[in-house]
Amino acid sequence: MSRCASRTRLRATARSVAAGSRVDGVGREHHGADVERETTTISVIVPTWNERERITEAVARARLVGDEVIVADAGSPDGTRELAERAGAVVVPCSARGRGAQLRAGASRATGDVLLFLHADATLPPEARGAILRALVGPDVVGGNFALRFAPPSFAANLFTRVNDVRRRFFHIYYGDSAIFVRRSVYEELGGVRPFPILEDYDLVRRLERRGRTAYVRDVEVHASARRFEGAPLRTLFVWSCLQVLFSVFGVSPYRLARHYGDIR
Repeated sequence: MSRCASRTRLRATARSVAAGSRVDGVGREHHGADVERETTTISVIVPTWNERERITEAVARARLVGDEVIVADAGSPDGTRELAERAGAVVVPCSARGRGAQLRAGASRATGDVLLFLHADATLPPEARGAILRALVGPDVVGGNFALRFAPPSFAANLFTRVNDVRRRFFHIYYGDSAIFVRRSVYEELGGVRPFPILEDYDLVRRLERRGRTAYVRDVEVHASARRFEGAPLRTLFVWSCLQVLFSVFGVSPYRLARHYGDIR
């Protein structure tokens, strides 16, 4: 039975569920939390700019995790939009380039109960869907992210993988490349992703962490490209740390910081 058909069947039978559990047609007992997990929908939101080489595979992989895939494209001239549509994504054109504005536009079109923000150069296995649903079983969990592994393996990739894990576990700091997910109701309550040119992910994470408990999924990893820092890993780490401190401690505007950051994809 397809996922869509299974979900439809569960919705129909849920109306007659006794408080807490039910028994299906072949005698298997399903508890209320199991039914809720099966009927929860996930929207995957992917911001893009000139991702022609990877967008088809990115959408195909995202469709194994989410019920809908929304590509928020900032007018890529390389045909990213057309390829994304052909792969089965809903494409939301964005006039402003920058992940903040793109994620906000994509989220505004999403219909899922859970929003999953995924970079085009990051991949999640199909098991990520179940991991998200299990993480959100507790009503006090507002969202979370995945353990991040950079690829291909190298000194720089291993360094950043380790740094991100330590930073997440001990300081509750993480970024968009770790596949952030959030309950739609909480996302709307927080006011959504702000259209910052940079640090839009860190800004959302800070508000999410203040709102409630978050889950760090470590048994399923998201793999991200090390292309951004492979050439100068230590310099990149230093710059990112400085930007974060200037923003969170000294209150420097992300718009001002973006002028010194370069590529704001």
